[in-house]
Amino acid sequence: MRQIPERGFSTAEFAARTSALQRAMQAKNVDAVLLASESDIRYFTGFMTQFWQSPTRPWFVVIPREGKPVAVIPTIGVPLMEQCYVDNIHSWASPAATDDGVSLLQRVIAEMMPAQGQLGMLMGRETAFRAPLGDVLMLVDAFEGFGLVDMTTDIQHIRMIKSPAEIAKARHICGMVSDVFAKVPDFVRPGMPLSEVFRQFKIQALQAGIDDVSYLVGSAGPGGYFDIIAPPSDRPLAQGDVFMLDTGSLWDGYFSDFDRNFAVGSATDAAHKAHETLYDATEAALALCKPGSTARDLYHAMDAVLRPDAATGDDSGGDDVGRYGHGMGIQLTEPPSHTKWDDTVIEANMTLTLEPSIIYEGGFLMVAEENVLITDTGFEMLSTRCARSLPVIG
Repeated sequence: MRQIPERGFSTAEFAARTSALQRAMQAKNVDAVLLASESDIRYFTGFMTQFWQSPTRPWFVVIPREGKPVAVIPTIGVPLMEQCYVDNIHSWASPAATDDGVSLLQRVIAEMMPAQGQLGMLMGRETAFRAPLGDVLMLVDAFEGFGLVDMTTDIQHIRMIKSPAEIAKARHICGMVSDVFAKVPDFVRPGMPLSEVFRQFKIQALQAGIDDVSYLVGSAGPGGYFDIIAPPSDRPLAQGDVFMLDTGSLWDGYFSDFDRNFAVGSATDAAHKAHETLYDATEAALALCKPGSTARDLYHAMDAVLRPDAATGDDSGGDDVGRYGHGMGIQLTEPPSHTKWDDTVIEANMTLTLEPSIIYEGGFLMVAEENVLITDTGFEMLSTRCARSLPVIG
């Protein structure tokens, strides 16, 4: 029986995360770092709530050069934030007709920063500052006396390397989702609407102990599918259909992210060949899943199998998706990206997806995805490896 990890994290875990950022701040002579996104605030404080789904209120956390994070948040969040890894909590009644926390945040930062100090922020790819643009512009004007320093690379690298507690959560959620996928042939039948397949998958996942199936997409069609991000239709599954389910399911705030393909009754030779090619592309990437490889290396290993003409110089078409996988953790997708341009070095304790895709038989799309943990010497499968043959149901 699979061992269930402890929920939450120790104070020591959050202290280690904060200390890692503070060492990066010292190296760049940064006096404070301002965070304003759900994932970064949760990572450094443990503030986890579905209340982020409401766009009404902004939330801020400031990491000083020494000591615990400082929260600047709406009053409604104070009781939960008091349980988190923070020092001081400054709050205001939000939403406010004007000045929704902007002047309070300015004062807090001014008290923490020396004159002509350096303020760190996340400015790069895959980051966000969750506040109205008008408030952002006001803050930029207010920070005119400070130097603004991009801390994107530093924070993303810290988050890429997972702790033993994070790895235990990733291993647990991926194992549970693997078990649910293994049951798909037991509850899917010809004639079942795809929307009902989605519904049954979610029911099975919740009954298995998964906290939430916050992301579930897929598609189905005769011979194959064309889209991988759409909600399900009510079209019944029919003989000869190929369908795919791709889920980002959650346990204690950590994601799995992998998919599975199935055929109903039978499949074309082209569909079988596509599935085998995707399996082989994943195998090529797995051979390089070890410290010292790069995200670019993983991309090219998969691309050489998927598009052999590109390896010989005929790269006129380019891959259609843009990347063949990414990191994962408290977000469904995290850096790095397995692309032709990402030189991120793979390190032990990264959790990654491998996600090759292929176009076949006049335009059908097929995607395969697995989750792996990078170890000191290689990798560990987090998702249960799919078979090379396309599974046929019914």
